[in-house]
Amino acid sequence: MPLFKYIAMSAATNEATKGTISADDESGAIEALKKQKLRVISVTPQKNKSMSFSFLKSTKIKSDHLVIFTRQLSAMINAGVPLLRSLNSLEQHAESPALKAVLAELIEDIQGGDSFGDALAKHPKSFNEIYVNMVRAGEAAGILDDILKRLALQQEKSASIRKKIKSAMTYPIILLVITVGAFFGLMLFVIPQIGDILTELGGEDAELPLITQIMLGISDVIINWWFIIIPASIALFIGMLRYIKTPTGRKLYHRILLRIPGISPIVRKVVVSRFARTFSALIGAGVSIIESLNITAHAVGNVIYEESLTDAVDKVKNGEQLSHIMDHDPLYPAIIAQMLSVGEETGHTEEVLVKVAEFYDDEVDAAISSASSIIEPVMIVLMGSMVGLIAISVMGPISSLAQNVQ
Repeated sequence: MPLFKYIAMSAATNEATKGTISADDESGAIEALKKQKLRVISVTPQKNKSMSFSFLKSTKIKSDHLVIFTRQLSAMINAGVPLLRSLNSLEQHAESPALKAVLAELIEDIQGGDSFGDALAKHPKSFNEIYVNMVRAGEAAGILDDILKRLALQQEKSASIRKKIKSAMTYPIILLVITVGAFFGLMLFVIPQIGDILTELGGEDAELPLITQIMLGISDVIINWWFIIIPASIALFIGMLRYIKTPTGRKLYHRILLRIPGISPIVRKVVVSRFARTFSALIGAGVSIIESLNITAHAVGNVIYEESLTDAVDKVKNGEQLSHIMDHDPLYPAIIAQMLSVGEETGHTEEVLVKVAEFYDDEVDAAISSASSIIEPVMIVLMGSMVGLIAISVMGPISSLAQNVQ
């Protein structure tokens, strides 16, 4: 159905309003506006948005911009500024092109009759299910400003954890890339020349140490078959990434992460913190326990925990307490069940889970710092060992040939 842009005067407030409306034709749009007690000033067909070069434009709002937008909107609504006026002001001053474009569409949808939550739901790349449902709950309860504050805090905590993990992994990844690059450089350019020198000094019948023979063999394979090895390695890497994105591969990958020593504790603490903060925010927003569990299950970021929470939904429907369910699930630490039990007994589940989330946020910080301090020297030792191994494979036969010459 075609869309029409309109400008009209409200009979109740005598203020000008503009927006879009769906209708079969222009006269139908005018009739629909009159039914809304609006005095029509102009109605024009809305042109289709140009799709040219749209693939070059990012439609997802960055987390930092989303946090700032959420906090600013919360402050404006708390100060008594109407929602549409707040969105218009934020859209005019938005620095992010993606945020500006999304806000323009939100304004049109709300002017067309959608609620704020329904308008947000049309942009799943920018506003996830948690954001949309909490806004809907805030609208229903009349506490949208408070809900937006909770959302901003939750997003800041999640972004902080992601940044710390990325920061901790940056240095080891750089060392790994340097190590792999140095290995291939030595194998392609250094080892072959040294092999020729050893052959010239000792003759073709010279018996080289086993480690030297292995290094020369690896170098020979890489030099002669690089056009197969490199594409095959890239194809294998891409294939693994694509497999991880499939439901089966993602589940296997997440299960492996939960079993790797050193990594498993960090993953578990991150998931538990995310569960506690998300679930408490939804409960505090007035969302039912069943719906909160369903939404949280898709937000924890681990398929194994997602399946566990989905199973918990069915048990809660049958009358079981969530604290009792988690007490018998090895995925969750004992503190979760104990704190949930206290929250259920006192009626302060939200406050209790916030404390759990804060505790595990600190635990995640400590675990990431500890892992980072361990990974860095391990990578340095690995790099040094590789260089040392190559040096031994080269110096051994040279020393042996020098003794024979003497």
